[in-house]
Amino acid sequence: MAINKDSNVYTIGFAFVLVCVVGTILAILSIGLKPMQERNAEVKKKIDILSAMMTSDEMTNIDRKNAEEEFDKFVNIDAALVLDMNGSIKAGSDAFNVDIRKERRDKAISETDKNYPLFEAKKDGEKVYIIPVVGSGLWGPIWGNICVGEDMRTIRGASFGHKGETPGLGAEISQSFFVNRWLGEEISDKDGMPTKFEVVKNSSGADPKMVDGITGGTITSVGVQEMVNRCLKPYIAYFNNLKKD
Repeated sequence: MAINKDSNVYTIGFAFVLVCVVGTILAILSIGLKPMQERNAEVKKKIDILSAMMTSDEMTNIDRKNAEEEFDKFVNIDAALVLDMNGSIKAGSDAFNVDIRKERRDKAISETDKNYPLFEAKKDGEKVYIIPVVGSGLWGPIWGNICVGEDMRTIRGASFGHKGETPGLGAEISQSFFVNRWLGEEISDKDGMPTKFEVVKNSSGADPKMVDGITGGTITSVGVQEMVNRCLKPYIAYFNNLKKD
């Protein structure tokens, strides 16, 4: 019996078969590419951590090809820790595999169950600590890493990223001119009390605890302010305990 290619049954059947075939191909590709995707994400994470402790000139010599080698050269992954919200160490946790962006998106994870990874590195003979941070900008998530010096107070470096902030405005948080405004700031006072940073738009950022924001990117700048103030608290508590020992 000849098939009527003009019938609705043929059209529906053909579409069904096509969807199944394409869906199967996409599923196979997704499964096959997953290890590569995970690998790329791992390398990108290492680059992000390095960018918090390196100058922009130093980062020009680091790419996906040598990122792992450079990471192993500076970062002591064996000394990496995972903290709870009170700054206590969570035993048996893998700091590098903690996804703080995913944890922030997952409303089912309470604040008491969230993880705070901390990385130890060495730069120019000084021990430094890399603190991952995550928050919200105007259009989506923002994130970064804060590098704190051996005194456990002074910001030696930083890097910030975003998913969809406006180019020329909020997206400027990733540029060196904004990042450099955080250098030299102290995350706590001499008594160990957390610094309450304020990102300002009136050019008064030279004052302690104040950082000049992005012109026209007020909401994103405030997002960075909230992100840094909130995320640093567990680490300051941990540092305070270290200083007591």
